[in-house]
Amino acid sequence: MSVLSFGCRLNAAESAAIEAMTAGDSALVVVNTCAVTAEAERDAAAAIRRVARERPDARIVVTGCAAQIDPGRWRAMDGVSAVVGNREKLEPATWTEGRHAVGDIMAARDFVAVEPPPDPARTREFLEIQQGCDHRCTFCVIPYGRGNSRSLPLDRVLARARAAVAAGKREIVLTGVDLTSWGADLPGAPKLGAAAKTILAECPDLARLRLSSVDPAEIDADIFDLLAREPRFAGQLHLSIQSGDDLILKRMKRRHSRAEVLAVAARARAARADVALTADLIAGFPTESDNAFATTRALVAEIALADAHVFPYSARPGTPAARMPALAPETVARRASELRAAVAEARARDLAARVGAIADVLIEAGGDNGLDARGTRVRLDASFARGAMVRARVTGHDGRFLKAAA
Repeated sequence: MSVLSFGCRLNAAESAAIEAMTAGDSALVVVNTCAVTAEAERDAAAAIRRVARERPDARIVVTGCAAQIDPGRWRAMDGVSAVVGNREKLEPATWTEGRHAVGDIMAARDFVAVEPPPDPARTREFLEIQQGCDHRCTFCVIPYGRGNSRSLPLDRVLARARAAVAAGKREIVLTGVDLTSWGADLPGAPKLGAAAKTILAECPDLARLRLSSVDPAEIDADIFDLLAREPRFAGQLHLSIQSGDDLILKRMKRRHSRAEVLAVAARARAARADVALTADLIAGFPTESDNAFATTRALVAEIALADAHVFPYSARPGTPAARMPALAPETVARRASELRAAVAEARARDLAARVGAIADVLIEAGGDNGLDARGTRVRLDASFARGAMVRARVTGHDGRFLKAAA
């Protein structure tokens, strides 16, 4: 069998679980879709058409956010055998007994998580600890694909973390749809930072713990404390910023302001001077003026982003933003290009500033490259075994990767 995964790290983690549940079924192809942008949906549809054309005997099952939101569209595609909901895709009976269904994700209250045996070929573990989202950003359709926020209880988080470390994992990446909301629905409403501290305390052999995307409005004090005091806590915060303009942030229904993003950046750097701040940014949101876009572009340099994912705004059917006055497509494309150029300049400055510094590089697949604590890819001057943690001095960069001598 094969799983074609689109979209976020959470989808990647869930695709790994599906692979474990369906191993041995050579006729099955699972397409795990994303609904963040129209482009992501087009990519998944193209993959389905390609599989149907190249493997006419394959059983194609479509799942993921796009399938959850509009199952009829995907059922109607030639070659598709079944559509499975986001909750159902993690239930073993879906695959062992063929219980193909798309339930009401908004009614989901429990956390459904399959815990596959750790893959020995991987040195990093993506550990899903949170599902769904209680917020309703005006551009975002994902809550309708993922439901409301649910948290994996801490004892189960710890059990999975310990299993990963026992299997030789060197880094754990905590993932979720709205990761910083973890714990709000659990007894006592614990915070994400407390969970991270507990994992590091209970897993002394874990080399590195990393967070995926975090909401600037929800970063708790323990996360900054970890940056300041715990070297095993990865020095990277990936911020869901989206815009640097206050009016656009209000129209997006985000819960932070430009000033609050600047304050988060300052607090993070006060905790760890070399922390890497990365971000998600949207270009061309409806009603975005030239000045509003310039404000966002300026933020890239103002907080010295190490990198960013830039998304041209894509109207999602049924969202409030889809009813707002849209910009011309060529304007959206141009602004996305300009914003990516600003990010590339910021990334080059960040990489140049690292020359001469020491980097601890995790070798993921074996060979001469790996990932440092700041989330930067590093090419070394020698090869090492998979899972090695190599201390190296940075000697240069090529605009995307660091070069280092071990």
